Amino acid sequence: MFEIRVICDPADTEHVVAALDRTFTTGNVTVYPTRDGQRNRLYLRADHRSTPEPSWPTPEQAYADAPRISNEIGWTTETSAHTPIGQGLDREYFLRKAAVLDRMALTADSRDADDIACAATEAARHLMALDDTPVICDPRHYVRQQYAHWATHH
Repeated sequence: MFEIRVICDPADTEHVVAALDRTFTTGNVTVYPTRDGQRNRLYLRADHRSTPEPSWPTPEQAYADAPRISNEIGWTTETSAHTPIGQGLDREYFLRKAAVLDRMALTADSRDADDIACAATEAARHLMALDDTPVICDPRHYVRQQYAHWATHH
């Protein structure tokens, strides 16, 4: 539990209260005018809104029906080689590339594990940026979730 104080224009009071209510679990809002009477002071107690954690599939669940790693490497290589310059690669390419790198990182021996894990994380971050998704989780978990969804609906 924490306390919030906001000073705002009277015309914005309802919008501010509504936004706080959507963002936090709030108590009653007390409104007082500022000393100059030009703005409002809002006081309220709030707590973080409890949201259920998203269900992240395990690697085994996400990649249960995935093609062999060597086939996916071949697909991503061929797709990038045969995409005309200026056309750009689509989301499927970046998803499958991130997924194959994630799978490689999961099975890498200790010599290469760190390098492959870094490449997998960077590919996952690129996919999240492409999807305009805020980084609220481990990027590789996001890839697994998206790959499982894609594989189910593809």
